[in-house]
Amino acid sequence: MNWSRVRGVFFRYFYVLKKGGLQLSDLFYWPLVDILLWGLTSVWIQSQSHVSNLPLILMTGLVFWQVAWRGSIDISVSLLQEFWHRNLVNLFSTPLKISEWTMGVILLCLCKLLVTITFGAVTVYVLYSLNVFTVGWSFLPFAAALLLFGWSLGFLASSAIIYWGHQVEAFAWMIGFIFAPFSAVFYPVETLPHWAQSISWCLPTTYIFEGMRSVLKTGTFPTEFFWISLGLDLVCLGLSISLFNYMFQKSRIKGLARLE
Repeated sequence: MNWSRVRGVFFRYFYVLKKGGLQLSDLFYWPLVDILLWGLTSVWIQSQSHVSNLPLILMTGLVFWQVAWRGSIDISVSLLQEFWHRNLVNLFSTPLKISEWTMGVILLCLCKLLVTITFGAVTVYVLYSLNVFTVGWSFLPFAAALLLFGWSLGFLASSAIIYWGHQVEAFAWMIGFIFAPFSAVFYPVETLPHWAQSISWCLPTTYIFEGMRSVLKTGTFPTEFFWISLGLDLVCLGLSISLFNYMFQKSRIKGLARLE
């Protein structure tokens, strides 16, 4: 074994890591997110003498979070595939409108989400004998609200990607989990510090996960929470799509070929 070549390989990837701030996410960002999410969940569980349906609450939260995350990742990764295949210029040199591309990607997201949710629910039932559809018909409006927020994040990440290109592609995977600790996915909002609770109640996801736990505990659908979430979702989605259109036009003026 030639150690000079080993050293060359080491420094080849070391300098790439040193240059890219987003490449450092593997070292800091993901460990921090895991510590926050599961640390807060553990604190909440420890503070309760007894939590009824705890496994069902956690698994339902996990499946519901997949709705938001898949909605986000499918939008941005669909755009990234054009970068990876060096097809971005070819695609948008056709008469294809950005609105048509957006609608096509959204339809694909819906199909993929249906498969993901079905697979996740069946897996949870087979492995743990838990039915995440215990929330009943409430699953549909909850899932719709989460999906809208996921699309908002997807278009937000795509706005950065369409302008800055490969150097921010890690943002596609990171953006959803920025909001996860504040969304009360696995634990009630009161588990968070007071300053974090203020942020949490500004997110549409918080109302859905709080509502989901309310349905599991009391069987009552939280109508007020749902409408607040839906209103926030529509505002976020409208703003994110507008931003994506704006960044796309700015990027096209500079030349899309520079991104490939």
